[in-house]
Amino acid sequence: MFAYYVRLALRSFRRNKVLTALMVVAIALGIGASMTTLTVFHVLSGDPIPGKSDRLFYVQLDPRPKSGYVPGEEPEEQMTRFDAEALLREKRGQHQAVMTAGGATIVPDGSTLKPFSVDSRYTSADFFPMFEVPFQYGNPWTAADDEGRSRVVVLSKALNDKLFNGANSVGRNLTISGHSLRVVGVLKAWQPEPRFFDLSFSAYGQEEDVLLPFSTSVDLKLGSSGNMNCFGDTAPTGSSSDLNAPCTWLQFWVELDPAKADDYRQYLVNYSDQQRAAGRFQRPANTRLSTVMEWLDYKKAVPSDVRLQVWLALGFLVVCLINTVGLLLAKFLRRSGEIGVRRALGASRGQIFLQCVVEAGAVGVAGGVLGIGLALIGLYAVRQQPVEYAKLAHLDGSMLLLALGLTLFASLAAGMLPAWRAMQVTPAIQLKSQ
Repeated sequence: MFAYYVRLALRSFRRNKVLTALMVVAIALGIGASMTTLTVFHVLSGDPIPGKSDRLFYVQLDPRPKSGYVPGEEPEEQMTRFDAEALLREKRGQHQAVMTAGGATIVPDGSTLKPFSVDSRYTSADFFPMFEVPFQYGNPWTAADDEGRSRVVVLSKALNDKLFNGANSVGRNLTISGHSLRVVGVLKAWQPEPRFFDLSFSAYGQEEDVLLPFSTSVDLKLGSSGNMNCFGDTAPTGSSSDLNAPCTWLQFWVELDPAKADDYRQYLVNYSDQQRAAGRFQRPANTRLSTVMEWLDYKKAVPSDVRLQVWLALGFLVVCLINTVGLLLAKFLRRSGEIGVRRALGASRGQIFLQCVVEAGAVGVAGGVLGIGLALIGLYAVRQQPVEYAKLAHLDGSMLLLALGLTLFASLAAGMLPAWRAMQVTPAIQLKSQ
């Protein structure tokens, strides 16, 4: 019976080509616009480290002076070097890492390549196991390397390919910003999106090609390229990155069993109280411990204009469905005579309803296929935009399934009212009017 209804639907399409085309285009436009914006929202709001995001916490303290204090306001987003190194030494978590972004100049040895600049990251040994960073060659440096300020470096796959043609470069020396460092590891391609571990500069930036111990970067006086906020009544003496400088410029992450998160929060409060008693902190304890997804939400990693576009596109889909309902209603009621004859020949109301729903579903399938094509064009247009997340706009398998499900739901929802009205046709009245 279902195949019979499909044949009837196709025959109806051929009889009413213009009306059918209008319905298909209406659904296609709604599906295309919705899937374009939903796909962008999906890739930007996804979990960048699934399976572990609830165990990774971003730490915030508030070392600012009393002046300007507003109860309940958020603490500093980054941390001073003094506090970051103190928390790192106490090792209250399963893993903990301090980090900041930087820049470096690579001077290739014995190569025709000219010196060039790359992005770098200064961090501590736990960065790699905590964030599950994959290695192609070698291993990360150790905690002993952190303490010994060892001149070691980990390279990205892209930089290793450029300098060593993809060969195993572990053990080789590389001149970075005028200093010779030994390569201890080479990463596989690794670029979580968004770059959740450092949102102070860019959430969707390029991968960093050079990673080296934070302690080594301090020893070699390699500059930070991240955001820095200095405070206090007087300008800091010496460098803003000195141990006691009143400047926040470092990120600090800790890995914890979620059941121990409250204990760590209390530890942060106790630490703040100790620093206030020592005269470093002036404000009441103001700390935060945020999971990966909480931190992304707080930092608004999904731009507000993307959220607005999603709502506008869904609203446009509703308008398209309302138009489709009107067109289906007009089409079905125009066939009242045909429906009356079928009813007189023994067709039940349920069969009439099912026939009309199948026809609406067929319209939806055609509109959905066209809509997916429009979504692919829309995503291509997004990738041409000068925004940092543009390259992520691709339709994956889960979004394709969502597109098909949304198409089916939209077409059936649009067909329910017209099908219900069609099955109410009274056969006797229609037969008398023939």
